[in-house]
Amino acid sequence: MLRIHQALAAGTHPNASTIAADLEVCTKTIHRDLEFMRDRLGLPLAFVAAHNGYHYTESVESFPAMQISEGELFALLVAEKALAAYRGTAFEAPLSSAFKKISAGLPDSVSLHLAEWEKTVSFHTSAEPVVNLETFNLLAKAVGARQQLRLRYRKPGQAEPETRVVDPYHLGNINGDWFLFAHDHLRNDLRTFVPARVLAAEPTGKTFAPPKKFSLRERLRNSFGVHSGEGEFKIALRFHERVADYIREKRWHPSQELTELADGIVELRVKLSSLVEVTRWVLSWGGDCRVLAPKELAESVRAAARKLLVK
Repeated sequence: MLRIHQALAAGTHPNASTIAADLEVCTKTIHRDLEFMRDRLGLPLAFVAAHNGYHYTESVESFPAMQISEGELFALLVAEKALAAYRGTAFEAPLSSAFKKISAGLPDSVSLHLAEWEKTVSFHTSAEPVVNLETFNLLAKAVGARQQLRLRYRKPGQAEPETRVVDPYHLGNINGDWFLFAHDHLRNDLRTFVPARVLAAEPTGKTFAPPKKFSLRERLRNSFGVHSGEGEFKIALRFHERVADYIREKRWHPSQELTELADGIVELRVKLSSLVEVTRWVLSWGGDCRVLAPKELAESVRAAARKLLVK
């Protein structure tokens, strides 16, 4: 109903069919919501035949007040802190607007018995991705508007950038790093781009319809980060007791299986489609992680370790 209210307040004259399609529900549900908003919440809602949609017959400053518990309010404040990472990006304005709308719907006075909550929770990132904000904003808007883009893109280790024409499907923050998932017309395939490597971007003037089968969750289901491959690897790693607690404290992958061994040692098993990211992760444990399987991963780690020894 809040989404319906926002559309009505914007003066777009939405109807039950357009709202239902946007929210992916049936039109009967929307009709019930509209009736509730008009009859129970007392909102000045009316249908305008000329526009084939609904509108407010008088100004409505905010959605009727919602009830919120102390725990919910604290969770909201924590979320606002977490969003500090998006200051200066294209997400700042809509996020700020969303928080203002939520706060406008809260009761006139709310008591939160948490002394100096500002000092109780914070978020810190030691290595933030370097992204050109102008480019990032253009990418974000293109994803939302489904605009095709022409990129000047330089891959790691590549001397000269390439021109890529892409249909940007999704902009995601994964483990603190931003990635653009887009259909690359040069490769005729879905590819992953790093916004920090985009040297220039401009709309081609064309729009696109994203495929219905695109699912970021499905694409990353068997990856250890963002790299997806065509392989199928059953990873088995053994961690020394010195670092075993760090492994126990996190869920590293949806497929993981943890086995407790003697002397505080643990074994971690996951199923992945690529070895690129897990190889780097294994090396990061500095010898406290032993590769049991597969052979390809053990050889990759061994080769990387030899390179570290070369003077």
